[in-house]
Amino acid sequence: MAKRIVKSTPKQDGFRMPAEFEPQEKVWMIWPERPDNWRDGAKPVQEAFVDVAKAISEFTPMNVVVSQQQFQNARRQLPANISVYEMSSNDAWVRDCGPTFLVNGQGELRANDWVFNAWGGLVDGLYFPWDQDDLVAQKITEIEKVDSYRTEGFVLEGGSFHVDGQGTVLTTEMCLLSEGRNPHMNKEQIEEMLKEYLNVEKVLWLKDGIDPDETNGHIDDVACFVAPGEVACIYTEDENSPFYAAAQDAYNRLIEMTDAKGRKLKVHKLVCPVENVTIKGDFKIDYVEGTMPREDGDICIASYMNFLITNDGVLVPQYGDVNDAVALKQVQAMFPDRKIVGVNTVEVVYGGGNIHCITQQQPKI
Repeated sequence: MAKRIVKSTPKQDGFRMPAEFEPQEKVWMIWPERPDNWRDGAKPVQEAFVDVAKAISEFTPMNVVVSQQQFQNARRQLPANISVYEMSSNDAWVRDCGPTFLVNGQGELRANDWVFNAWGGLVDGLYFPWDQDDLVAQKITEIEKVDSYRTEGFVLEGGSFHVDGQGTVLTTEMCLLSEGRNPHMNKEQIEEMLKEYLNVEKVLWLKDGIDPDETNGHIDDVACFVAPGEVACIYTEDENSPFYAAAQDAYNRLIEMTDAKGRKLKVHKLVCPVENVTIKGDFKIDYVEGTMPREDGDICIASYMNFLITNDGVLVPQYGDVNDAVALKQVQAMFPDRKIVGVNTVEVVYGGGNIHCITQQQPKI
């Protein structure tokens, strides 16, 4: 049985979060269906989720959780080698509301169950209520019979940090210091929570993410660890790109940084799309009070960085853009021993996220 731990922390108990490039047991996803977030009754995005799940399942076993109403539809669309579980949720962002898994040196698995408030709660959260999403981590740890640390009084999402598995965590000030998360805590106190719950020694702060209005600037659109001492960072010299300022600032900060082991970071550049992905006026999305509306012409957060590293593969977003092939080539250079697979995720981007946001890896022990 899974118990919830509140008296100690992973660091105190000798548990750490492994890097994404370490071996994985399985990957989790939540089936999308919200008609006020996903266009046309979520049918187009369900096809994109199926494509992502199938691509991951070539490398790593897949689990998808889905509401009672959508169970048969999801089961029919997903291949038989993908497990489907019934579970309530408010939307489909398992990276943020799901568990962050931890391991120790004795081959044991635990997880962090962060308090989730839909990226800002009543200050600037994206929907209300979010109570079912806040239960997803607990439900997944129950299925896996994994003890979890519940961070009462501390809000965090899995997409807002990346670890190298060797004592370093990467994050953004824009997100973690935003007033909708933990306004009762200063930067040093937030750092202390990251160190205790991820079991790290050093926090590397970038300034801004590229999606201030949605997640308040999650790191997983901007930069990530690709190996010990190595990071990837979005990069563009096109001053007209909506991501130009944040990309340049992130790159210039990273090339000056060292990790917890004292290594100067090797920084790999990753292109941005040439064309903006935008919301088009013919989108049919339900209007619901309390949900952030999608306006005609809104620029979507289309980043190639929002990829998932999983065992022998890396799943990279594709947008039908001239830079799609360039991005795949650059990611291949970062991961010479892995198969790089591009998946068209324009429909996912319309809803405000991408491959990394809709997946959560469970490490092998």
